[in-house]
Amino acid sequence: VQLQASGGGLVQEGGSVRLFCAASGFAFSDYDMGWFRQAPGKEREFVGGVDNTGGVTVYGSSVRGRFTVSRDNAENALYLQMNSLKPEDTAVYYCAARMGWRYIRQSRTYKYWGQGTQVTVSS
Repeated sequence: VQLQASGGGLVQEGGSVRLFCAASGFAFSDYDMGWFRQAPGKEREFVGGVDNTGGVTVYGSSVRGRFTVSRDNAENALYLQMNSLKPEDTAVYYCAARMGWRYIRQSRTYKYWGQGTQVTVSS
């Protein structure tokens, strides 16, 4: 099983970044997917999630309206489009997989995790 996140980097405040998560080794289309982030000294935070079909999404309050989660089951790919970035969005971003929508916001319920990609927003 592998989840490989990429696309992070340094971006200016107000800019945009698109993160990509490549999935392999499991039945991607059976799993709900989530994005989380963790800044230094802070707890891991739910960013957004998408159900296994791609038809339902949910977001954390701090990113709602600015970030968009999507997936392509044919490509085993998960995306996070991040717009209007703020310095407080600076963190390591992780993709993760789980089954069952009910606890989509809870990191401890996820079965598979990627290694994370750093996003740094400069002011």
